[in-house]
Amino acid sequence: MPLRIDNRTARKLWLSSQGLATAPSGPLDVLQIIKDLGFVQLDTIRNVTRAQHHILWSRNQNYREPMLGKLLADKGAIFEHYTHDASVLPIEFHPVWQRQFRRLKEKIDNSNYYNSMLDKNGRAIIREQIEKEGPLSTHAFDSKTVKKKSMWSRPPHKLALDYMWYAGELATSHRENFKKFYDLSERVIPVDVKAQSHSDQYQINWLCHAALDRLSFGSLGDIQRFWGATEASEVRQWAGQVEREIVSVEIQSNDGSWNNAIAPADIEQRLEQLLPPTARMRILNPFDPAIRDRGRVERLFGFDYRIEIFVPAAKRQWGYYVYPLLEGDRFVGRIEIKADRKAGRLDVTNFWPEHGVKWAKTRWQKLDAELVRFGRLIASDTIRWICDIKRP
Repeated sequence: MPLRIDNRTARKLWLSSQGLATAPSGPLDVLQIIKDLGFVQLDTIRNVTRAQHHILWSRNQNYREPMLGKLLADKGAIFEHYTHDASVLPIEFHPVWQRQFRRLKEKIDNSNYYNSMLDKNGRAIIREQIEKEGPLSTHAFDSKTVKKKSMWSRPPHKLALDYMWYAGELATSHRENFKKFYDLSERVIPVDVKAQSHSDQYQINWLCHAALDRLSFGSLGDIQRFWGATEASEVRQWAGQVEREIVSVEIQSNDGSWNNAIAPADIEQRLEQLLPPTARMRILNPFDPAIRDRGRVERLFGFDYRIEIFVPAAKRQWGYYVYPLLEGDRFVGRIEIKADRKAGRLDVTNFWPEHGVKWAKTRWQKLDAELVRFGRLIASDTIRWICDIKRP
């Protein structure tokens, strides 16, 4: 019989797997956080702070914004590439990421979007310039958009840089004010890492096992979506080959229904060691890995969350950049915050309690305390509520 995991336990297990069950304090090891999560998504939007900084801060609030850039530029401990989106990954994962370089190169080769990209000779010229001059950003090159300019249009040199980056020919050497600098992969990735080679099947096995380890439980679809580096058929084949290394489980959803899933072989030990999550309030980033898979979050927590940055203002249900509020193992509300860095202030522009959640004085105090802590991340010492909210 499959091992049954009730909903409350499943929520605790998921939050523990995501580094959100314990208080975000103590000694800070940024690289270990990234290894534990598998990757950290990058995003350009700086509403309060960029997603990558917020995600790391949520696991340890001693984190500060310059730390990730130093890890990329100074230590060579991480590399940038594409999971389900642009992300940073531990450098030791690079040898099992070769198939992703190949997959994305093939995808681009078959994409109409890249028809206006520089040809092979044009890419070679860009590569030679980087080889001669060192790391360069897109500003070092100049080519004009061929097609009619639109929101997503990019000039040929940017498409060419993208192509070589996706294919693994170029790598991100560092960033300046989030501007990416490209260099030859062999000058960024350590020689001993670059020299490692694994079969495609080995890489698939590693990626699937590593995904399940970080999920603690999930469907084959959950495993495939985790990295975005495997096909559904490959995950199905893997599962059929490792039946003795995984455990069949049934997970209870928030609505009381039960769903079949699989878990790592040590799932019973994980359950025995599971501790209650911290009761403090957490302001999570919209791109936090704990809520990235919206369907999984809705099944486990009954929390229907969508980010609406690309939704026209008049059609938004909530707002442009809305942060989920997590308390213990329960989502209790949503909040819209905007930073004014020059004024050293966080502005709370809107707030929504979750249906059925009562906001008594203690819960408001928890939120106030977390807002103050969030403000410290960007050296903000003032919290201003500019929305009409009745509080006890």
